[in-house]
Amino acid sequence: MEHTSTYIGLTPLFPLLGALVLGLMHMLTCTKTRLPEKLYGVLACVGPLLSFFLALVIFYHLKGLPTEERFLSHNAFTWFAVGDLHVNMGFLADPLSSLMLLFVTFIGSLIHIYSIGYMAGDKNFGKFFAYLNLFLGSMLILVLGSGPIVMFVGWEGVGLCSYLLISFYSEDTDNVLAGNKAFIVNRIGDLGFVLGMSFLFWAIGTNGFDYLSLKVNAHNLTPAIGITVCLLLFIGACGKSAQIPLYVWLPDAMAGPTPVSALIHAATMVTAGVYMVARFSFLYTHFPLAGSVVAWIGILTALLAATFGMFQKDIKKILAYSTVSQLGYMFAAVGIAAYSAGIFHVFTHAFFKALLFLGAGSVIYALHHQQDIWQMGGLKDKMPTTYKTMVIGALALSGAPLFSGFFSKDEILFSALASGHSGIWIIGVLVAGMTAYYTFRMIFLVFHGEPRDKDLYEHAKDAPPLMTIPLIILAVGAAFAGVLNLPAIFGGSLTISHWLAPSLVEHHPHVSIWIEILAIVTSVAAFAIGITIAYKKFAHGAEEPVYTGLGKFGYNKFYVDEIYNAVFVQPYKAVGAVISKFLEPNVTDIHVKLSSWLYQKAGKAFKVFQVGYIRVYAIYMVIGLSLMSLFLSHSIN
Repeated sequence: MEHTSTYIGLTPLFPLLGALVLGLMHMLTCTKTRLPEKLYGVLACVGPLLSFFLALVIFYHLKGLPTEERFLSHNAFTWFAVGDLHVNMGFLADPLSSLMLLFVTFIGSLIHIYSIGYMAGDKNFGKFFAYLNLFLGSMLILVLGSGPIVMFVGWEGVGLCSYLLISFYSEDTDNVLAGNKAFIVNRIGDLGFVLGMSFLFWAIGTNGFDYLSLKVNAHNLTPAIGITVCLLLFIGACGKSAQIPLYVWLPDAMAGPTPVSALIHAATMVTAGVYMVARFSFLYTHFPLAGSVVAWIGILTALLAATFGMFQKDIKKILAYSTVSQLGYMFAAVGIAAYSAGIFHVFTHAFFKALLFLGAGSVIYALHHQQDIWQMGGLKDKMPTTYKTMVIGALALSGAPLFSGFFSKDEILFSALASGHSGIWIIGVLVAGMTAYYTFRMIFLVFHGEPRDKDLYEHAKDAPPLMTIPLIILAVGAAFAGVLNLPAIFGGSLTISHWLAPSLVEHHPHVSIWIEILAIVTSVAAFAIGITIAYKKFAHGAEEPVYTGLGKFGYNKFYVDEIYNAVFVQPYKAVGAVISKFLEPNVTDIHVKLSSWLYQKAGKAFKVFQVGYIRVYAIYMVIGLSLMSLFLSHSIN
């Protein structure tokens, strides 16, 4: 028991140590003495793989415990104590965190392996893997933190790493601006998180500020304080998980290397908000009004992002908007208190979204970093492994029957229908059809039809095994991960939902089987309609459209970025310029000029003593020695 508890603290430590070692190696070696990439690659993968091994150990240990005792804790050290606030650097492993731990480390490890091939030849190869290890380590702290303050350490860590990796190719100004945008938008959300924690501590934190203590004392919150705390925490979730109105950073995050996109979208960063709401299920269930806000923001974000996804031409941005949309599904689930359904979708989404991003990376790699799907076409014979695996990922994302996304998405839609949230269910079904449409629009334009750029097509080929093997493994997960939570109608017993039950506060409504059948039929119909329209429009070739009217409005993403720029960014810059113009001459410059003036005056004062005659300096020495002797004799007496 004690040994397993220690493993909890070691799990995030391995990738963090990897980041330290890789960072020092990169700093201490110059271009002429650059170490072999294989050495960097092996060291980069050791930490994530060891963490995955420990995640398996923790999972199996928890599995052997009675249901009501499935939690392990480990306090590494006392971090700080201020008044009534005592915070340990503590870690908690329970069914929720152990499930997150498993797929975060597994998929994170695969992305590290894939990255060795993708980043080969990059001059900052070592630095990239140092950042990647740090990213994974930060996410593990976030998942394993025993309370919101320790979670916030990982929360800020993944925010920092996203900035470092999105702007990794810093020679390009656009990449730096994309990194800045991600960092700043997330700081807005983080302010909500900090305020939520502050209110929570003020209300009940004196009785303990870890999750187990907060859960026991949650009844002490008044409705006003409870709803305020839930909404403030959700603002933080909107930042990390790219929900309205703070979703605008995530599509621009595609500026980083493609493996970074896969890590952000599948295993780290964007899933943090959903995990946080599920972790605080004891609050959101107690205050259903806050949960309703979460659910409606989520489903409207799903609809908005799906709309944008239908018009995108950058292969990575299509997948980025699909992530925002799928995150909307997850928030709709946790908002209506179907927490296990939301976390199950986080789980399956990790497989098929990592697969799709890494598959897109293979396409970009083969086409010399071309990302415009209207410049592709006919690649299915040139890149058969990438094509087959990406089709599996697309089927899972679209909710094709019997693929993993079908089971997790349908559980969300069924939960919405069964709990009386018919509006959320209707929008969810509509988004399912839109998802099938834009996902297979991408597949058909990239892999079917005639090649649009003959030169790129001629040189295209499948990626090396180091990149395709992770695709195959992820494709297996994308196809079959859904069987881990089969509902009774398919002969299953909702295994993952039962596993998560001790960590979550949720109620499963008992409804007629016909309600479940209705949910399944409508979802399958939406998928069939979406893929059929995409097939007819794009499977046999199509020309890039010129959008007008509402199409142009959608193509330009409703001009949200332009509106934000006009309403927030430019006024802020104008105010900053005015303040800077006032501060520089009246505050900053005054200190500089005052220091200069004092030195000048001091120099002129001492100048009178510097006459240049030896006899005068001798007199100064005699006077100085006399004063010193007088002082010493006075001190002795």
